[in-house]
Amino acid sequence: VQLQASGGGLVQAGGSLRLSCVASGRTCSRCAVGWFRQAPGKERDFVAAISWITSTADSVKGRFSISRVNAKNTVYLQMNSLKPEDSGVYYCAARSNGVLANSVREYDYWGQGTQVTVSS
Repeated sequence: VQLQASGGGLVQAGGSLRLSCVASGRTCSRCAVGWFRQAPGKERDFVAAISWITSTADSVKGRFSISRVNAKNTVYLQMNSLKPEDSGVYYCAARSNGVLANSVREYDYWGQGTQVTVSS
């Protein structure tokens, strides 16, 4: 499974972005897909994930939402009311067994990341 993350960019605080994660190669319609982010010098942190249910980190709850369109092999991360602390490289990842997880080590496949920068 190959994952391609896109949609990052530079946005002012309070703005919105929508990230996309497109899967190709082996079918992964039953995979759980997660979004993680990593700021410079920091660990990669869980943001949100989706299987048949969704989960979001407390730090983004109410501002970010995750969704998927299986027909397009795509998972989206809608990010609203962005804050400077949301800045970082955002990675999407897939877990073959389809079970939600919020730990980096639980995911089998990773995309290359897309940069999100939120200016104050």
